Amino acid sequence: MSAVDEPLAIREVDLAEPRGREVLIRTSAAGLCHSDLLFLHGEWAHPVPTILGHEVAGVVEAVGSEVTYLRPGDHVVGCAGGPCYHCRYCVVGRPILCEGRDHDRGAAEPPRLSLDGHTVHQYGQLSAFAEYMLVHENATVKIVDELRLDVASIVGCGVATGLGAVFNTARVEPGASVVVTGCGGVGLNCVQGARIAGAGMIIGVDIVPSKLERAQALGATHVIDGSKDDPVAAVLEMTGGGADHVLEAAGVNALAQQGIEMLRPGGVLTLVGLPAQGTKIEFEPATFTPAEKSIRGCSVGSLRPRVDIPRYVQMYLRGQLDLESLVSAQIALEDINEGFEAMERGEVARSVVVFA
Repeated sequence: MSAVDEPLAIREVDLAEPRGREVLIRTSAAGLCHSDLLFLHGEWAHPVPTILGHEVAGVVEAVGSEVTYLRPGDHVVGCAGGPCYHCRYCVVGRPILCEGRDHDRGAAEPPRLSLDGHTVHQYGQLSAFAEYMLVHENATVKIVDELRLDVASIVGCGVATGLGAVFNTARVEPGASVVVTGCGGVGLNCVQGARIAGAGMIIGVDIVPSKLERAQALGATHVIDGSKDDPVAAVLEMTGGGADHVLEAAGVNALAQQGIEMLRPGGVLTLVGLPAQGTKIEFEPATFTPAEKSIRGCSVGSLRPRVDIPRYVQMYLRGQLDLESLVSAQIALEDINEGFEAMERGEVARSVVVFA
């Protein structure tokens, strides 16, 4: 990515040798995530030129002299940014709020990636849409070899965000009623998480029939086509007065607004999807105070990378979690622009770039 709102181009870049706590990873597969699209369109700021991609799995090829967590041959999932594991938030078990996640090289050091002598910035300190990644070891999570890497690639973002929104952020209890607005890659994993958590009613809301079909296949007990029915009225009727939890997974302010109205007294709206910068939600405080409704923010499923990701992998290996159904298409790197176009049209849950 050399400029905002331009198609991605394939270029040969120079890659430094790993030093210190860096690891060189041969990329096996990388998922196309809506967050990449926000930066591609300039709805979130990021320096350019950059290589996008942050939902990824691969194999460690080489390690720096100070690496203790990994060795060559290990299978890993990428973790955007990567917590420091020693700041106050990391120590108390909330590494998603890490204050020390900047693992870039210093200004006096040669860049990890360069093109024609100029620095190429790393997106999420990963840059997964490339054959190799050079990253800090904290931006990785080691996984068991039993999980295919093309399937593992989606675990670090879309799966972790959706499942974690249910388990870590909203903490959905067995028997609860749950509404998921937006049944794309993240929303489908919210549905799966609610099913695994034992929710009594799981309602998927979207305007794309194929997404609603996937939601039902993954555990939704009811679905609402927002292009045909009033989602708020339908949820209130289905639940008998409102849901315990609404998970807004599309990053759309209108859906968040509707989510507030879908809640029962004491219910919680969890904002999971990443909106464009500057997006605002309007509400009356009187809606919340007497009824004790709440709004909660959720960043990447309140992820604890080295605790949660291995757990999610085991859920898959035990048959509790469906990963294959989430991958709508496997594509080559040269088809990445078409993959993002298909995402914008709502045709896919996840497209995954698979490297030879």
